[in-house]
Amino acid sequence: MFFDGWLPLGRIVVLGALAYLALVAMLRVTGKRTLSKLNAFDLVVTVALGSTLATILLSKDVALLEGVTALALLIGLQWALTWLSVRSCRVSAWIKAEPRLLFVGGRFLDDAMRRERVTADEVRAVARQHGYRDLSRVAAVVLETDGSMSVIGRSASPPQGALEGVQGGRAS
Repeated sequence: MFFDGWLPLGRIVVLGALAYLALVAMLRVTGKRTLSKLNAFDLVVTVALGSTLATILLSKDVALLEGVTALALLIGLQWALTWLSVRSCRVSAWIKAEPRLLFVGGRFLDDAMRRERVTADEVRAVARQHGYRDLSRVAAVVLETDGSMSVIGRSASPPQGALEGVQGGRAS
C-alpha cells in the first residue's frame, strides 16, 4: 500500500518528535561518551539506539513510554558500563579490545594480521585512503579498538608515544 490515511502519518510525526526529544534529552544528560564509537561495544549501543528509535516510530505495538524506557535502559547501561570501565581495569579489559599493530618499519606483522583477520591488501587500502601512495612513507598501521585503522606517517622522530598501549608496539 502507498497510503493508509492521515492518522498513521500523524502518529509517526507526534511519536517521532516526542521520542526524538526524549533521546536528545537523555544524551545531553549522559554526555558525549554515550554516542562515541571508541570500541565495538560503543558501536553496538549506537546501532541499538537507532533501531529502538525506528521501532518506536514504525511499530504500532510499541507505546511511546515503552520505547522511551527502552532508550533509557540502553543509555543507562552504556553509562554504567563506561563509568565502571573508567574506574576498574577488570571491567575495562572485559569490554574493550586493545589496539594492535599490523604494519611497522616497512613490514607487515603477519601473525597479528592473521589474528585480527586483516589482509595486506586491506592495510594498503587504508594507507591509500590516508593519502600514502608508498608504504615506505608509513611508519605504522594500527587496528584500533573500534575496528578502524590508523596510519602513522614517517617523520624525523619515531612514533613511540602514539604506539603506547598498542599490542605489538614498543611500549606494550
